[in-house]
Amino acid sequence: MHELKQVMKDAGLVGDGGAGFPSYAKLAEGADTLLINGSECEPLLYTDYILMKREMPMILAGIQSVIWSLGIKRALFCIKEHTAERLSLSDGDTLGSHINVKVMPNVYPIGDEVSLIYQATGRIIRPGNLPISKGILVYNVETMYNLGKAVKFFEPVTMKWLTVGGDVKEPLVVRVPIGISVADLFERLGVEVDSEHVVIDGGPSMGKIINHNIAEVGKTTKALLVLPKSSQAVTMKQLNKTTAVTRAETACCQCTRCTDMCPRHLLGYPLEPHKMVRTAKGAAVAMPNMVLSATLCCGCGICETLACSQGISPKAVINNYKELLAKNKLRYVADSDVTVSAEREYRMVPSEKWAQDLGVKRFDRVARWGGELRDFDRVELALGKYIGTPSTPSVKDGMIVQVGDIVASASAGLSVPQHASLHGRVTVTDKKIIIDRVV
Repeated sequence: MHELKQVMKDAGLVGDGGAGFPSYAKLAEGADTLLINGSECEPLLYTDYILMKREMPMILAGIQSVIWSLGIKRALFCIKEHTAERLSLSDGDTLGSHINVKVMPNVYPIGDEVSLIYQATGRIIRPGNLPISKGILVYNVETMYNLGKAVKFFEPVTMKWLTVGGDVKEPLVVRVPIGISVADLFERLGVEVDSEHVVIDGGPSMGKIINHNIAEVGKTTKALLVLPKSSQAVTMKQLNKTTAVTRAETACCQCTRCTDMCPRHLLGYPLEPHKMVRTAKGAAVAMPNMVLSATLCCGCGICETLACSQGISPKAVINNYKELLAKNKLRYVADSDVTVSAEREYRMVPSEKWAQDLGVKRFDRVARWGGELRDFDRVELALGKYIGTPSTPSVKDGMIVQVGDIVASASAGLSVPQHASLHGRVTVTDKKIIIDRVV
């Protein structure tokens, strides 16, 4: 296990679809089940689908390395029904030694780690606990692909698979160097963004609006979506935080529908968005333990986009309390199991319905493979765009580096190194390593 951990760390592996948790830190003794999250539960995303379609042997190589290292009894390759159909796979199909397909329903947010674990195994992670507490490890498809590359070819992470989609001529999945400018990528692909559209890094539900003129592709960039400002997906992201919280407190009709539809609540978690909305901000500041369960929210957005009939955002309130709890270094951790609601099966949100509610269904077209694009003139590698301690520069201004060279070393604590994704000349700043191409 320690050897594989070092391989993961040396290669710079972090979670490819979420917040960027360093992959080596997940490996732990006591796991009997490995889940590969290929559910890609947000609309418009086809990154993992194209990756599985083109590179399944390399993905399986990464999975096998985890199985062999930890002596894991089974690995479940979790994909949605529509992905299984496109890949001609069925539930229970064998993909390799101890690796079987697990077909998930076409619902949102089945890719949420807690929901995925329950759907695939029937096990419930105690609120605030890690999956390993129930003998489970979860990795994303692209993470396993990158691990396969690291194990077989000693290749560090320098490239990123991502979907370019939304209101574009044709949605594509491409593989590009980490750190390239989003604007440069859009120019290469002929994608234009007018004043009536925005660009989202990630999915339409949980992704963030970015300034595509200055943003770069990072290790966690799963998609770049061009969406109309008028779509529900965008309008909810553009809510002023202070206004949203105040509006929620004053406009809530106390119907409890946000709690009734909350995926984590339906799994038995003590998260009740309607109570968060009713809690006075002043009381929460004075007694933050009142809102401790806010840390259990996965941020899916069902409460604000689908559940609420008043047009308010319980999610905004919860996020406000998350910030408060983070400042106080508080989080909810349960010491006993919870019971799944009998209503869960009937309240899961169909993927097609979710895309419609977000106002993006008309843009949901299966992306095609757009190729591997390499000839860019500059990359900017962020030192800390992942969970943990930022990397420490190991190069100096003016140095010439090759693709794969370490340009920033792992710092003490939870940290990973950064590798050059371009052959060129280095400029070091306090937050980035910039590499300009040398011909």
